[in-house]
Amino acid sequence: MSTSSQNKRGFHPRVDGLQRSRRASRESSRPRKRLVSQNDAYLFALRVAYLSYLLQPRARRTQHVPAAPKAPQRSSSSIHDLMKDFSLLRDSKSTKFPHGFMAELEKRLTGVIMGRERAQEFHDPAIKRSFAAFLNAFMEQGFKKRMEKDRRVEELVLIFYSNATKELQKGKTPGDDSWKFMADRHLALFIRLISLILKEGDWSRDRPELSSRLATLESKLLTNDQDLAADSRNGSATGSTIEVNVPLSFEVKDMPLVQVVARIFHLTYIQVQSDIDKHRSVWTAKAALQDLKTYQTLLNLNSRKTLRSDDFDLEEGYEAWKKSEAPDLAQMIMAIVQSNPELAKSSYNHNTPQFNTNASGSEASDSGYSESSRKMSMSEASSYVIDQPVDMSAISPSEVSPPIFDREEDAFTFVPSDTRAYYRVILSQALSYDLQDETLQASEATAETPALKLLSKPSTELLNEICLRWRLPYVSRIILFLDVIREKFLEQDISLDTLDAAFTFIKEPLLDNKKDANFMSLLLFDRTRWTLQDYALNQQILASLHDALLRDLYDVAQQCYEQKPPSVGPILYVLEHHIYNDPNFSRSPEDIAAFTTQLQEGLREKAFALYKEYLAKYLPQDQENWQFFDVIELGKAVVTLAQRIQKRYRKNPEIMGANPLTALVETMLPLYSEDARDIVERILHLSASKGEEVPVEDGFDLYQELVEIRRIHAEALPSIPFAFRIEDLLADFVWRWIKLTESTIIAWVDGAVKQDEFKVRTSTPGLPPTDSERHSVSVIDIFTSFNQTIDRIVQLNWDNDLQYAKFMTALAKVIGNGIARYCEIIEQRFAKEMDRMTPEQEASTTLSRQEKWMQLAKDAWNNKEKIEPFQFFPESFVKLNNIEFAVRQLDKLEKEVNVDACIDVIERNTPPLSQRQRKVNNYVFTIKIVEAEDLKACDTSGFSDPYVVLADEYQKRLAKTRIIYSNLNPRWDETVDITTQGPLNIIATVWDWDALGDHDYVGRTSIKLDPSHFSDFMPREYWLDLDTQGRLLLRVSMEGERDDIQFYFGKAFRTLKRTERDMARKVTDKLSAYINHCLSRRALKSLLSRGISISSVSSYFNRNRPQQALQAPTQAEITDALKPLFTYFDDNFAIMNQTLTREAMIMVMTRLWKEVLVTIESLVVPALSDKPSQQRQLNQQELDIVFKWLQLLFDFFHAVDEETNEENGVPLDILQSPKYFDIKTLNFFYFDSTDSLIRTSERMASATAARQQTQRNRLSAPAALTSMPFGGAAGLLGTSSHRKSKSIMLSRNLGTMRKAKEDKRKEAQADPNDDMILRILRMRPEAERYLRDRSRQKERLAAAAAAEMIVRQSIMAGGGRMTGSLPRR
Repeated sequence: MSTSSQNKRGFHPRVDGLQRSRRASRESSRPRKRLVSQNDAYLFALRVAYLSYLLQPRARRTQHVPAAPKAPQRSSSSIHDLMKDFSLLRDSKSTKFPHGFMAELEKRLTGVIMGRERAQEFHDPAIKRSFAAFLNAFMEQGFKKRMEKDRRVEELVLIFYSNATKELQKGKTPGDDSWKFMADRHLALFIRLISLILKEGDWSRDRPELSSRLATLESKLLTNDQDLAADSRNGSATGSTIEVNVPLSFEVKDMPLVQVVARIFHLTYIQVQSDIDKHRSVWTAKAALQDLKTYQTLLNLNSRKTLRSDDFDLEEGYEAWKKSEAPDLAQMIMAIVQSNPELAKSSYNHNTPQFNTNASGSEASDSGYSESSRKMSMSEASSYVIDQPVDMSAISPSEVSPPIFDREEDAFTFVPSDTRAYYRVILSQALSYDLQDETLQASEATAETPALKLLSKPSTELLNEICLRWRLPYVSRIILFLDVIREKFLEQDISLDTLDAAFTFIKEPLLDNKKDANFMSLLLFDRTRWTLQDYALNQQILASLHDALLRDLYDVAQQCYEQKPPSVGPILYVLEHHIYNDPNFSRSPEDIAAFTTQLQEGLREKAFALYKEYLAKYLPQDQENWQFFDVIELGKAVVTLAQRIQKRYRKNPEIMGANPLTALVETMLPLYSEDARDIVERILHLSASKGEEVPVEDGFDLYQELVEIRRIHAEALPSIPFAFRIEDLLADFVWRWIKLTESTIIAWVDGAVKQDEFKVRTSTPGLPPTDSERHSVSVIDIFTSFNQTIDRIVQLNWDNDLQYAKFMTALAKVIGNGIARYCEIIEQRFAKEMDRMTPEQEASTTLSRQEKWMQLAKDAWNNKEKIEPFQFFPESFVKLNNIEFAVRQLDKLEKEVNVDACIDVIERNTPPLSQRQRKVNNYVFTIKIVEAEDLKACDTSGFSDPYVVLADEYQKRLAKTRIIYSNLNPRWDETVDITTQGPLNIIATVWDWDALGDHDYVGRTSIKLDPSHFSDFMPREYWLDLDTQGRLLLRVSMEGERDDIQFYFGKAFRTLKRTERDMARKVTDKLSAYINHCLSRRALKSLLSRGISISSVSSYFNRNRPQQALQAPTQAEITDALKPLFTYFDDNFAIMNQTLTREAMIMVMTRLWKEVLVTIESLVVPALSDKPSQQRQLNQQELDIVFKWLQLLFDFFHAVDEETNEENGVPLDILQSPKYFDIKTLNFFYFDSTDSLIRTSERMASATAARQQTQRNRLSAPAALTSMPFGGAAGLLGTSSHRKSKSIMLSRNLGTMRKAKEDKRKEAQADPNDDMILRILRMRPEAERYLRDRSRQKERLAAAAAAEMIVRQSIMAGGGRMTGSLPRR
């Protein structure tokens, strides 16, 4: 059978056969296993321990033997001959003493005399006298200085020898020469002291030659006396010592291994001593020798009492084992013979082995018995001490006759019949004792293994000695050791760490010799050398441990969900490294899969039980007491546990294929999701039945907890849906919170405004405030509230896009309401501050009616026209800054909300327009009060100060315009929004403002706002005749109020921009009077009258002489005419610049520029109308002055720095507006003839009509999206405007507003019209008929376009028939 086939894991044919049934040959050759009593095991262990005592090396002691006295035979060498080595190198520095040596020598000499020197040889009184005599000579100043200077060795040695000789001669007879031998001895001690000083002072390394010569000198002096202290140690100057063996005491106290046996079997020394005395005559070294010889004989005879080839799987294994036994037996026999030489003579076999000093020792190395036993036992008194190779040629098995025994027990004295069974009992007894021994020190802990203790050193020595005597193979020892460990582990006598340490111990034997360690490892892992019994037992051990470890693993894994569970790592480590890695262990995948399934199911059951505990802990028994907080706490407990398990098993998520986290989430999360749904529904039902509401914050907290659990559920169980839609269940809490916010938003705004002082905030007093500091706290507070409101929903991370978009839409409406309220309050306060009376008006309030008329007459007589600059309040400009800041903040908020994404989500989840009918409940009418004509004069000056009031049919005021002073053709250009659910009658009343008394009635008109008339959503213009005289121009457009986030943001933006424009207009209105004064025909006439002289007046009356043209004013005079206006602007701009932000400042200046353009335009041409005007056309000289004024004002508002060319005023693109270009083009047509102007007007009208018709034919989109020049039906009250109105959707953010302005500019440049020509023709009486015909033509074109648009809308919306629904834009 091949070796490779035997090494396959889990397959061993002979072992399998052995496990199934014993073969007949084995049954007949091997006795049945019997139980071993503890007493029998004790007796055999005691025998081996006692034999170890008998065979241990004898202790030896020193014994003194007196010698016969004899005369000394020593000879003394000449000191001069001895010092020749130093004399030859007299001047060499290397043979001189180092500096500082003499002082150290003096100290040591003093120490010798005082008896402080440690060496025993310096304590002789004669030596002390010699050293004292030398010290006296050394201390002489002359000698000492000479020695410190020269530092020569020979001089110092000679002086010592001279003084020692003199001292030793004292008291001696002339014939006594014994002192000479003592002089050499004392000098040698002096030389030794010098060497010690050099060595201890670290001078010997620098002077090696000196140290060498001193050592040579000392050896020469001691030629006849090698041991200076021998006399003192031997106790006499004569005699000798010898070593003799100490006789055996046969007492337990002198037997180390016997004491170990007594301890492990819990017996007293007296009991053990009694047993030894009882059997001492039998337990002899001779009996041990006989056991070895008997075993050797049986081994050679292949007896059943030793291992045979049938005990091994392969014959090669048996031969290797048998080959290793012979040298070990020979060495053990020689050890017994050496300890008892007389046994060599009394042995029945005289052919004992002899030591062979020439043997290589390779055979002995194959065994592994003797070397491993001696190394592992680490015993200094082992009975096995023969380490030399033995010559086995003297032993001849053929010469030995096999002994005959009556019983198995009679075969050996020291070896039991069943060595394995006896050894196992002894090993178990020793291990039990050592594990319970508290005095036994554990091994040192390492990074890989903790501190552990298995067998003590004495127990190990005893077991090694037993295995050696009983010839137990090394592998059998290991397997039996594992078998005992297995038994202890199953009985829970040892821990898992001890089991791991036991496996590690047998795999890594503690051998000092690397060669032996490698051999032991080879023997352990080479299973071909194992006995079949060891192989089968090893499989049983592994299978038994595997089952036990799996049970422990299951029990430990069941605790994995506890707060501090035991670790499964040690169990898995033992399984992986010691069980599964062993070739003898076989496991089937089916068994492992079954265990994994069982463990996974057990984990699920544990998770289910733990969830039930959580329910009982966090959920009250009474349903009436259930709260969202309970659901939250239950969810937190589940999530915390899942997170803890995930973190705990991050590196190793599975335990034998079972995943604790998966089992937990698969069990707990579905249970929690279903219970949470039921509990929440029950809480909501109970609250509704009681008429109570669950707090909104509790709903938000619950949602966030449920969302987190749903996230974990989705990650862990992607194929299992969550039990319910959390958003559908808890959306009502968000709607309640939005409604609560809507109900409190007005109070927030009112509170913020009430606490605001509208002052500039500055962080550095003394320095001008920055733009970021020029708005007050109220606008900051309300937008902080808006952002917090939005963030509260955003932080929920609502996982339903459609619901989230609807939430944002509702919040946009709430924010729009808050902004509308803020604009209303700010505008009211701003208007109150701007409409305050001047000091003169306040003074006039105290005058009587007669005094007031007298003052007016006096002012009129004096022609008082001087206008003082208006003193603006800083608080007013702070309010304007607040509106400007609010626009920017709202635009930022609109981007953060991501309005376009919300619209996209809603449109994707909303049925198409063709599948639904959009019902509009509210309509937003935008009414722009443009201008009035031919108003009634109510003042004595022949003018009026008109303003317009809009009211509904119930006389509820809806809007009021500003006052235009001294004007019968005023232009307001003010806009108001009116929301209605159906038709509404609007009454417009024009009043004349009077500083004194009641305001005068100018005229009244009305208009009906019917949504059905504006189904095309196009703007219309209405000239409404007043009931007195004159007429009023209104521009009306309509939008359906939509539940749309873009609509709400657009409405809020338009509210802010309209408030901003109205506030800026109120500012500019305070300056417009002076602008009208400086840019009036009166100012123009005054400038031209400066060039009239006396001669020109006389020539005027002399009609017979030809008249000369008036002299035109110079450029300087034209510029000087505007200096008062520029000064007025500068004064007011300086006041504004202290408070307004740069953007607000540019806005006010832009508004002023528009006012300048309107004033200049009205100076040149009248307003557009179908009636002739009484306004006189300017002559060329006057028109030139007007255009020069326009250029001067353009440069003033542009404010370019002459040095840096930096624009500090209104940007160029704003200055060059369409109206600016319209005024500039007047110069081309202003003085053309009437016929030429009419032809040009007709040509431009025809081109415009053709272009619009082409555009209508090309359009394929619904008519509602078409921009018509004259929209609206002729049968309605008015004509449509030329351009699309500023709808709410076009005002939803700053970007759309800028784009609308740019489109308007491009449209004006690309589509020129004849409005300016018609305005010029109004000043030509002969063009009256053309103006009337042109107006009718516009009405007809507008009616046709409107009818076509309505038909297209009907076809697109209703499939070819008229419907009442309004199209969605």
